[in-house]
Amino acid sequence: MSSRQPQPPQEHQQQYQEYQQESYGQDSYAWPPQQQTYPPYYETYDPYAEPSTPSSPGNPVRATGPEPEPETEPEPDDPGYTLPAVPESSWAVDNRRGKLLGRGVLGCLLLVQAGLSLRLRGTAFQDEALYIASGHYELNNLLHGTKLPVDFAGYFSGHPKLYPVLAAAVDSYFGLTGVRVLSLLFMLAATGLLYAVTRRLFNLRAALGAAALFSVLQSTTVLGNFATYDAAAIFLLALSMYAVVRTDRMRSAAVLLAAPPAALAFAVKYASGLYLPTLVLLAVVTAHRHRGVKTLSRGVFLGAGIGALLGAGYVLSGPLGGISSTTTNRAQGADSAMKLLEHSAEWGGLVFLAALVGSVAYALRGRMGEMPWIEGETAGRVRRAGLGVVLTGTALLAPAYQIHLHTEVSLYKHVGFGLLFAAPMAGLGMARLVGPHFRHPQLGIMVYVLALVFGMVQAQKAYSFPDSSPMVAYLRTVAHVDKKGFYLAEEQEVPAYYLRDVTGWNQWQNTYFMDYRGKDGKQHTGPDAFEQAVRDGRFDVIVMHGSVTPATYEAVKKGLKGNTHYRLAAVFPFTTSSGQNAYRIWVKR
Repeated sequence: MSSRQPQPPQEHQQQYQEYQQESYGQDSYAWPPQQQTYPPYYETYDPYAEPSTPSSPGNPVRATGPEPEPETEPEPDDPGYTLPAVPESSWAVDNRRGKLLGRGVLGCLLLVQAGLSLRLRGTAFQDEALYIASGHYELNNLLHGTKLPVDFAGYFSGHPKLYPVLAAAVDSYFGLTGVRVLSLLFMLAATGLLYAVTRRLFNLRAALGAAALFSVLQSTTVLGNFATYDAAAIFLLALSMYAVVRTDRMRSAAVLLAAPPAALAFAVKYASGLYLPTLVLLAVVTAHRHRGVKTLSRGVFLGAGIGALLGAGYVLSGPLGGISSTTTNRAQGADSAMKLLEHSAEWGGLVFLAALVGSVAYALRGRMGEMPWIEGETAGRVRRAGLGVVLTGTALLAPAYQIHLHTEVSLYKHVGFGLLFAAPMAGLGMARLVGPHFRHPQLGIMVYVLALVFGMVQAQKAYSFPDSSPMVAYLRTVAHVDKKGFYLAEEQEVPAYYLRDVTGWNQWQNTYFMDYRGKDGKQHTGPDAFEQAVRDGRFDVIVMHGSVTPATYEAVKKGLKGNTHYRLAAVFPFTTSSGQNAYRIWVKR
């Protein structure tokens, strides 16, 4: 280390020279000063510091106390930047950027869903024509007191003054296309609510997976362009499920917000009642970690609220025979259990398997462990397993019920109701397949692409029904149907809907069932009634293609054989997924 004394700053040099001259004589005046030894009492003196008190010649300032500690600047009250809390699992799911990202991806999924539904084309299906046409009669009854042609409540599978009236009001201004767009809005809203439910239960990645899988299902795609009350019922069930999950940390009575949409879903479509127990159990399971044993009160509140609303509605609406004939005491079919299982697996098996994966993975481990150093409260294993059983098990209700009835009627639609509840677990399963830090994104992409392809193909097949526009145009312009005739038509709801301005509902006879007293004085029923009525020339126009009621079609052909009352006036071919066929129109001479 150098022994050379450090030079003072420029502003202290003159002061230092004067000090040396006064204290040690002229020999000390030269600059820089010579190396010298200071007296002991100068060891603590800082020659570069400004003196605090003036010094006198020969009496330098002695440091008599400890040196003062340097002053520290006060810390600011608010730090300039605070690191945000980083949530465990998935992406940064709870910050603003994560929310915007999720909503953006959800918007893209909804656009895909809308495109898949709108690509389906066709004239009115039998059920669509039935509900819209009946809605016009119900609407006239409400507004003008017009007598109903039949008791629609006696055989409808939903209250005729709810969805049919809404559909008729929309049809009056926007036609069949407008009513189908209404169904699309219902299904898009259901997907959005499903996203919100799954995000609250799990995380953003699972929510996007659930929305992605549900949006491309065959039932979702078809019902998004199908003017029946199924889409409205699914939306109401999704709204009720969202209310249940959203109130999981509130007081128990808050769950009553889920009761009105749940009860309304049942009123719109009676088969929705199959999923009301799921909502009650979900109210219990989702609140377990917040309320302990008291969570049972949430289920009691919700069940009582739904029951009270349904009871009040039944008292006010009067007899509803359709509940028994279409839901609780539906006629048995002839479809085998194996056939129903195969079709259920075909239409929803992939999503169900994803839900099973999610349920098992969630029961075994509550978090994916992307950031194991972050601690957080997780639900207990019993609650996690219970949530998986409730949601995933709901997907089995519709197939099990229809296997019990041995009927495949509407199964392709009802599968979608159960998958609405299983979709959150399917989204979680999809996220677990991808793994932490997107370790295997190809697995998630593969599942989505498979679901998309299956859904597109199956929806196109299911949405294939006869093109009735040439037949309807012929009846209006050539056959000149009017309010005086009596007409037999397979799927009679279709011409009754399109020609309701020139015909009445009761002028159209369906091909399912008929009682008829012939001119021979005998009473006939079933296929014999149709055969005898044709022989007697009871109908002014007969429209059939034989795909819906083959037995009646054969009976009508027997009645037409050698019959001089009718002539075959027109044949209009059409093609469906079942093959080629044709409308055949016989007109009375």
